[in-house]
Amino acid sequence: MKNLAFVLLVGCSFALAVLDASAQSAKAVAGSAPPLAGTYIITNTDSTGAFVSRGVITLNADRTLSVVDSGQGGPTYFFSSQLGTWSPSGQGGVGRTIDFDFAPASDVARLDYTFAFGAGTISGTMTIYYFPLTANPLGSGGTFGGTFNFTGYQVTP
Repeated sequence: MKNLAFVLLVGCSFALAVLDASAQSAKAVAGSAPPLAGTYIITNTDSTGAFVSRGVITLNADRTLSVVDSGQGGPTYFFSSQLGTWSPSGQGGVGRTIDFDFAPASDVARLDYTFAFGAGTISGTMTIYYFPLTANPLGSGGTFGGTFNFTGYQVTP
């Protein structure tokens, strides 16, 4: 009887050790994936690679997305910060934001994003469509405003 109890005790201890090692391995693999949610400082460029602006993009864990841009207060363009949503997709993500353009060209803009993530980095594209203030910017149509590239680094404490 003592031998049976000893064998059960050793067997259970071994099983627990294997489960713990498996859990630690899973945590290590999950921990090695680049963090998707976070705040990134980005550089925006046009299709030729020329500098356009700097920005800060925040992908929140609740899948909300916010963007501020160094060009939003003029002198060429006057537009609000962008608010929207994002979701993971493959090795990256996709997002959509809305902003408002101020006079003299008052309208609403939709920006469609693609994201790729690296170790502490982000890159991707944003495509802009403009709509009249009374139109639905979530539908199809709109006036194509351009496609821009961005690269950036995650802001960490």
